[in-house]
Amino acid sequence: MKKEEITALGISEELAEKVVKLHDDEINGAFIPKHRFDEVNNAKKALEDTVKERDKQLETLKKSDADVDALKQQIADLQTANKEAAKAHEAEMVKLKTDGIIESVLASAGAKNSKAIRALFDESNFKLQEDGTVFGLKEALSAVQKSDPYLFESKETKPEPKGMTSYEPKGDEGKTGGMAQPSTYAQWCEHFANNN
Repeated sequence: MKKEEITALGISEELAEKVVKLHDDEINGAFIPKHRFDEVNNAKKALEDTVKERDKQLETLKKSDADVDALKQQIADLQTANKEAAKAHEAEMVKLKTDGIIESVLASAGAKNSKAIRALFDESNFKLQEDGTVFGLKEALSAVQKSDPYLFESKETKPEPKGMTSYEPKGDEGKTGGMAQPSTYAQWCEHFANNN
């Protein structure tokens, strides 16, 4: 919840600050970022799938009537497959953590569209660090902010112009002897009638 969102609803800035402070105090410590929730939830699902797969493998071994050498080979094959599955799971968790950190940093930077910004990144250069940061992200973000600033919310909020905001005189208008910029409806009608 941001103060700007509350003031946009027509609430005074002082009251908006109080609401944001109460909100932050209420969720501080109890709030878990979405990327962290997704990370833990996906890890839990992956572990449940791994346990189910290993249970199936044990049942297959129990039912097997093959000789000892065939069973040893089958066990070795299953161990290799399990190691590869563990590596794939670890890579998936690293990717999930990295994605969460990138999304969090982009949100903090005021990204309007994180997908568009991430398309401009070369994420193959990113590497998750032990301290929970992503190596290369800061530089990539800085480069995109410089090259494509329109993808980020600006610090200043400029009101949208409404109606006709600029007037460009034709010919001699605006100079001595010409008509001054029309300011009333009747002057605009006369201007368009004479110049079109």
